[in-house]
Amino acid sequence: MEQSAASIALFSAAMGVVSTLLCLPVGVWVAHALARRSFPGKSLAETLVMLPLVLPPVATGFVLLQLFGVDGPLGRTLTALGVQVVFTWKAVVLSMAVMSLPLVVMTVRAGFEQVDARYEQIAATLGASATRVFWTITLPLAGRSVLAGATLGFARALGEFGATIVLAGGIPGQTQTLAVAIFNLNEAGREDDATRLLLVSAFISFVALFLANQVQRRRAR
Repeated sequence: MEQSAASIALFSAAMGVVSTLLCLPVGVWVAHALARRSFPGKSLAETLVMLPLVLPPVATGFVLLQLFGVDGPLGRTLTALGVQVVFTWKAVVLSMAVMSLPLVVMTVRAGFEQVDARYEQIAATLGASATRVFWTITLPLAGRSVLAGATLGFARALGEFGATIVLAGGIPGQTQTLAVAIFNLNEAGREDDATRLLLVSAFISFVALFLANQVQRRRAR
């Protein structure tokens, strides 16, 4: 069943939004830990978080397939619970989230590091708990960075291909994203259709990056 360009774009955007909403809390937590805490193995944690940026996306997808496949350690557990990940929309979301997480962490961490720690220290001396300091001082002051990180994460998710094609495939109407559809159309010699989808993808990504740059510029001011 062939999908229209609009349905592919809507599916990709929806999966990008869901993946961003899932990876943003994790990214904020990891970014805050890396920016504000010292702990054994911090360098190792930083390396692991950033690894998807330097690994080939196909390799990242293969690792996810080994983990979440029916014979993988996480896949067996999920299958026993009646949850299938591989070759479903969940695999699309997972691939996007994993590939977006490093960008989210980098952007949000930079925001946390720019927050003056004296504000946090003053609040702590006045009796505020660490949780209250985070929610009322640290996070609001780094809010623009969090928003920029979410926007960049969405843009990265929208362009994800390598991990998605390995873990989710390119099933029309089920797991076919813009990037996968462009690849499939090009392979089939349908360059005009591929070009139309390319323009749609470029437009959405341009808007997302433009908004992220605007947020970053306002934060700098």
